[in-house]
Amino acid sequence: MKASELRDLSVGELKERHMTLAQEVFNLRFQRAANQLENRRKIRNTRKEIARVLTVIAQKERSEEGTK
Repeated sequence: MKASELRDLSVGELKERHMTLAQEVFNLRFQRAANQLENRRKIRNTRKEIARVLTVIAQKERSEEGTK
């Protein structure tokens, strides 16, 4: 999901997405340890997606502070 698409979501939805992605990374790491993971790049891509989500959350929280 692109950052522009993430900006359309609310902070609550973004935090839920973050938790889902964190669980996915956890599962992917277990699969890698058991040699069941075919595409090792998927871990990296998921971590980058988490970074995007956290960045958008921080931007939204900063903009909310500025309006108060």
